[in-house]
Amino acid sequence: MRPAFEDLVPQAYALPGGVQLHAVRAGSGDPLVFIHGAMGDWRSWAPQWEAFTARFDCISYSRRYSYPNDNAMPSPDHGAFHEAQDLVQLLDALHIPRAILVGSSYGGFTALALAVTQPQRVRALVCIEPPMMKYADLSPQGHAEAQKFRTQVIAPALAAFRAGDDVRASHIMTSGIGGAGAPLPSGAAMQRRLQNMRAMRMLALSSDEFPWISPGQLAALEMPLLLLSGCDTPAVHAAIFSNLCAHLPQACQQRVAGAGHSVTRDQPAVFNRLALDFLATAAMSTA
Repeated sequence: MRPAFEDLVPQAYALPGGVQLHAVRAGSGDPLVFIHGAMGDWRSWAPQWEAFTARFDCISYSRRYSYPNDNAMPSPDHGAFHEAQDLVQLLDALHIPRAILVGSSYGGFTALALAVTQPQRVRALVCIEPPMMKYADLSPQGHAEAQKFRTQVIAPALAAFRAGDDVRASHIMTSGIGGAGAPLPSGAAMQRRLQNMRAMRMLALSSDEFPWISPGQLAALEMPLLLLSGCDTPAVHAAIFSNLCAHLPQACQQRVAGAGHSVTRDQPAVFNRLALDFLATAAMSTA
């Protein structure tokens, strides 16, 4: 019998260059890596674990600055390509030459960054609303929403981080990323959020938190790719998703009713079904 998700103990992996990442692994089948968003860690995939480990060899890891990692290696331009390189090194440590990547929010951004730089390492992609902010600017409506997001969310969150007020920064980021109706964390949820403040801070303070992946790089992707968005997601995410889809016509595209930016949390059963059905087809097409 497989242990329950909450009973798993992440293993530490020392990577070249001094980075250490923690990960859990269970299941059997083709390797599949879950990549969490800016405010999460390896525990973010609890609603997916049982369904996916029944079919895949699953790894859920914490990105460089997320709990319980303790990487005191600040990079002034930290972003998705740094995270993608970390993931390549983790795959090497796990002796995995090629994997399915399932990423939510900044995890989806990281997955795409890896796919365009080392496509031979990626068998298939499932990406949920990667926050590629520069793609919002490719349409007039998206540009307006991006400007509003920068003014109302990014700038005040950055000011709060610089002032040392991590709790206020967390609340600003939660409301901005999840939408005005997103519940503010409390209790255990708030404790987890605070455990991941370093990850949020490193992106907020980065000189290039939303690096450019060109339309040409996206158009060249040949692996099976599923893009997902919540129908109730904030306007800036909707604009990014729409413009991204326009430059990834080869991707399967799904919008999930009753979900905001966090599709995996808002509609876990729907997400699990859509992703697993897609991957079953993708596995047959790439076998």
